[in-house]
Amino acid sequence: MKSRILLTALLLISSHVLANDLSVVYQAASTTPLDNPHDLKLSPDGKYLFVSDLGNNRVVLLDPQTLAFVSSFGSDHQSGTHDVDFDAKGLAYVADTHNNRVTIYRMGGTRATLTGELTGRVRGPEGVLIHSNGRVYVAGAWSGNAVAYENGKVVKELKGLSSPHDLEETADGNIWLSDSGNSRILLVSPDLEILRELSRKTYDFNGVRYLDLLDDGTLVAADKNSHLVKFIAADGKLILVLGSGKRDEGPDKFATPEGVEVSGNTIWFSDSGNDRVVKYSINRP
Repeated sequence: MKSRILLTALLLISSHVLANDLSVVYQAASTTPLDNPHDLKLSPDGKYLFVSDLGNNRVVLLDPQTLAFVSSFGSDHQSGTHDVDFDAKGLAYVADTHNNRVTIYRMGGTRATLTGELTGRVRGPEGVLIHSNGRVYVAGAWSGNAVAYENGKVVKELKGLSSPHDLEETADGNIWLSDSGNSRILLVSPDLEILRELSRKTYDFNGVRYLDLLDDGTLVAADKNSHLVKFIAADGKLILVLGSGKRDEGPDKFATPEGVEVSGNTIWFSDSGNDRVVKYSINRP
């Protein structure tokens, strides 16, 4: 009850004001035809915003500034595209969910060449993270686990999850993991040991999905079924809620939001139920 009161108070006070006088301001929405877009990832060179266009079984590249369509790939072999990440060599790893694999692509500008895949111990992979330690972490939504691959082989596994989705690395090398079916977020070690829990009871999560981090460690979480995006400071304080709390469309409004990507003073969200990507700016004092 206390968490619900806090959320309501935050929504009434402001839908876009952060602590310390920071503000989040709506900038633009995409017009490219998308079908239930999920997680987002900026390319290593910053030129393209990669969008997991789930309903069209492909990855779409948008201009990150204008959100204009640039190109797409994967529709001839992907099924249920959910997430994208890049390794240090610039290879793109895509959660090809319905094919029970992570596909690996060599990117040449906007052209993608399929070069390999990761399979084993996960079903319905919906989240993929390329960690600074070189491991590839994958969340198996259908198998209820998270695994770490090293040189193509599973070396660590966390079982007992419910529809886990995203994984995001923290500044100190730990990993935030959204345990979506349990409406909670876990902090785990690189060996997938649970260190901390952000619970449904405290944050009123309802099917929390994809995540990203601001440069100060603030966690940004798309809370799908509440139609909200929640910002949680490194100390655990809920400092911002975006959305009306119901299925809606417009600035600061969402319908089942899924994806989050942060770069500097810009944040992009997949407003999945409205089949669009939206862009916000962070204004710093």
